[in-house]
Amino acid sequence: MDTTSASQATYQANEHPAVEWGARLGYGILGVLHLLIAYIALKVAWGVGGGSKEADSSGALKTIASSDTGPFLLWIGVVGFALLSFWNLTEGIVHRDDKSDLGKLVAKGVMYAFFAWTTFKIVGLGQSSDSEKQTEGFAASLMGNPFGQALVGAVGLVVLGVAGYHIYKGWKKKFLEDLEEHPGQWAVRAGQVGYIAKGIALVVVGFFFVYAAVTADPEKTQGLDGALKTLKDAPGGPFILTLVALGIAAYGVYSFARARYADL
Repeated sequence: MDTTSASQATYQANEHPAVEWGARLGYGILGVLHLLIAYIALKVAWGVGGGSKEADSSGALKTIASSDTGPFLLWIGVVGFALLSFWNLTEGIVHRDDKSDLGKLVAKGVMYAFFAWTTFKIVGLGQSSDSEKQTEGFAASLMGNPFGQALVGAVGLVVLGVAGYHIYKGWKKKFLEDLEEHPGQWAVRAGQVGYIAKGIALVVVGFFFVYAAVTADPEKTQGLDGALKTLKDAPGGPFILTLVALGIAAYGVYSFARARYADL
């Protein structure tokens, strides 16, 4: 197959209705996950039911898996995330001349592929992993390389950059550029609050990666779960974490609007 034929095949696959439907489904499942993360974070904030579950995507997936309809919903999630990953990656290939969007699309494609794999491990392989241990293991593996501290610090700076972009995107309503039409004022408000709240949580994650680099201690790193629990331990922590949890719930609500109005 020559380059032209390959590009045409990629374009046709990217535009296939099944891929668009699956991508929208993925955004919907993402909304459910964020609502569950917010619910777990609220339990952590106020110590309800022990408040010990992971307040991140892994914890949310495990919560879904424990319900009667959980396996069915998780299989839907595997398909949705896989197609959402496929759409982002093929969109990046189709529009590879647009350098401004290429990196963002590829990064999103990899992220959704990770979500699909994580979901599949839980529902398909029956495996359950500790996200915080995975984060520490990732930092430790980087730290074991030459210039390992610099690599961990670079990851922290990237996360801080992503956090800042989330806050900017929410404040300036830049997320509306991802939609094919205006979703309604309720969705705009949910998107603003949601992006800013996720940005705040990621600031904490990025800070701990930088701190781990400075101290040469990979155990200092924290994922989303650890970041939210760190907020709880701050002065006025339960109230701060409650606000962040409500913001994450708002992002979940916006994700439902994005499932309907995303420009695919």
